[in-house]
Amino acid sequence: MRILYLSQYFPPEVGATQTRAVEMARGLVRAGHHVTMIAEFPNHPTGIIPPEYRGRWFERAQLDGIEVIRVWVSASPVKNFRTRLAFYLSYMLMAALAGLFLARGKFDAIYATSPPLFVGGAALVISYLRRIPLVFEVRDLWPESAVALGELRNQRAIRIAEWLERTCYRRAKRVVVVTRGIFDNLTSGGKLNPQKLVFIPNGANTDLFTYEPRVGFSLKESLGLGGKFVVLYAGIHGIAQGLETVIATAQKLTDDPDVHFLFVGEGPVKADIIALAEANQLTNVTFHPAVPRNEMPGFLSAADVALVPLKRLDLFQGALPSKMFDAWACNCPTLITVDGEARAVLEQSEAGLFAEPENPDALTQAIRHLKGHRPELRQMGERGRQAVEQHYSRQAQAAQLVDLLAAITGAHSPRQTNML
Repeated sequence: MRILYLSQYFPPEVGATQTRAVEMARGLVRAGHHVTMIAEFPNHPTGIIPPEYRGRWFERAQLDGIEVIRVWVSASPVKNFRTRLAFYLSYMLMAALAGLFLARGKFDAIYATSPPLFVGGAALVISYLRRIPLVFEVRDLWPESAVALGELRNQRAIRIAEWLERTCYRRAKRVVVVTRGIFDNLTSGGKLNPQKLVFIPNGANTDLFTYEPRVGFSLKESLGLGGKFVVLYAGIHGIAQGLETVIATAQKLTDDPDVHFLFVGEGPVKADIIALAEANQLTNVTFHPAVPRNEMPGFLSAADVALVPLKRLDLFQGALPSKMFDAWACNCPTLITVDGEARAVLEQSEAGLFAEPENPDALTQAIRHLKGHRPELRQMGERGRQAVEQHYSRQAQAAQLVDLLAAITGAHSPRQTNML
């Protein structure tokens, strides 16, 4: 098969979207198929395009057998409605043009991943004009999530986004969802026929993400955290995570000098979070820049527990953050503030604890409990690794995608695809 894959975010950018896209594409390539990826010039999350990409409209590159076409976008370090809209629309336009004129040869299917929803807009144009079947992946309900987080308030823009969302669903041969919550939302009230949906959840690459005790020990020592109980948050420093609660928790734990919070990553609210920690004169918090994905297993191996926080919003009842599975693959238990589906998966796997969202007291109590029960903590980490190997391996999920696309294109008789 020849697959045209649209993902606005892609390595060398770091994040859950980028990881899922590259690992799914690698799975297709390993299975003997050709993948052309259309992505943006790297800039996420800083909004700054590196000098080597400036002054160009597109770039062709190769990554692990994947043909990558990178396109210019209107990126900006200032995040407001106007700059975000320009950012998303510029990718939609440039990706559509790349798909029409730069992606050479005949393609058997288009695979477009959202959000941003405007990726679907580019995929629609290419699908219609080149008559290529479309498979649309939904990792988050948009524009619902943007409205709930206050990122999208313009009523006209909301109506246009909802129309684009419905159009993508109608055009798609199949809609891939990453959580059961999204599945239920899309089938409630007859929005979509359940037979049109395919469930391919988030997960972890169990070859890359493994427990590395020696690396973790060395990293811990180099950061001056030897002997500390390290609570790690690694990921985007954004609005949805409610990291103010983590800082408030760190303040409550200043009476225990053995507990230390390590933040790894970048994002739009990082400066605010650093300022908040400094204003409270916290010495039990360290902020570290984002690191390449292949270095993350070392940080997870250095941590005693990984935080997976989200704000208290009904929207997140159906969330299933991929960072939970990355941590488990490294034998690192998780402390999550995500109720609903993520909590159910956590409790079924017995690989960590749940604390009430946006509640520093609950988070403090959970950290004290975990620190005081080290044998239980180790067992949680071991159970997490087992859960990922059995149910949330990214390699197995990539194989599911191969089968799904093969079924649509008629490339071969696929194995049974995991549907809900």
